[in-house]
Amino acid sequence: MPKAGVIYNDVKPIAQKVAIDIKEILTNKGWDVYVATGVGGILGYSTPQSPVCHTPIDGLTPPGFDKEMKFVVVLGGDGTVLAASRQVAPCGIPILAVNTGHMGFLTESYLNQLPQALEKAIAGDYEIEERAMLAVQVFRKDRVLWEALCLNEMVLHREPLTSMCHFEIAIGGHAAVDIAADGVMISTPTGSTGYCLSAGGPVVTPNVPVLQLIPLCPHSLASRALIFADTEPVNIYPVNTSRLVMVVDGNGGCYVFPEDRVYMERSQYTTKFIRLQSPEFFRILREKLGWGLPHIAKPNSVELP
Repeated sequence: MPKAGVIYNDVKPIAQKVAIDIKEILTNKGWDVYVATGVGGILGYSTPQSPVCHTPIDGLTPPGFDKEMKFVVVLGGDGTVLAASRQVAPCGIPILAVNTGHMGFLTESYLNQLPQALEKAIAGDYEIEERAMLAVQVFRKDRVLWEALCLNEMVLHREPLTSMCHFEIAIGGHAAVDIAADGVMISTPTGSTGYCLSAGGPVVTPNVPVLQLIPLCPHSLASRALIFADTEPVNIYPVNTSRLVMVVDGNGGCYVFPEDRVYMERSQYTTKFIRLQSPEFFRILREKLGWGLPHIAKPNSVELP
């Protein structure tokens, strides 16, 4: 019996209703279907009173979800997709993301296209696009305090954000560099169209094997975005007297104290997206962000009197 999953945003009534409908459709076709919410993929926060909030990276997978699952339908917006990616990436389950949110930059289809999308998924009529992920860990000496998979970006900053911070950052075997800024960000190519873009970083096509280091409001003319190979691990040492806050993919994180170290490397896991048509990144940039749209009036089209 083939096996599929559904992960939905439980704060959206329409997503919950559609999840029930999908389970009924697939069950009637002889599929074994497991349903979960995206809550399990939302990262928890450690606190100063309880600094250890350690859920292992491979401990977020919902019951019944495993490597035998053919695909999972994710119902929600980009936040739900980010949460679901952490839930299913360790099992290598392909994601068919259906937008019930707003931007839906990571989604593949809309609710009005769901019947056709579901038929293609059942028939295996699709391509798989793999997106690189980061494994993010916070260490105190040799002890892991917190860890998570990251599809978009990791941001480290002070509370409040407007305070200046100092960081020593070592990339691979290169000498550590000192950065004074409101915060720092490490972004994947997928995250280059998110917070990284708003912070002045370049857009990177998803298949380029790089990471980005973005200083947030740096206090130096020499501190600029840096792109480097994703084979290089990153260590960040906070050089501050007060604690910092780390946020991963915009929805969870932990406190980082002066004695802590943030470590990142490309994860062995990837997010596998089902693409119902050949992936065309520039088309998505045009549709979602308005990139490269033709001007209404070009110089050659101006009529002279």
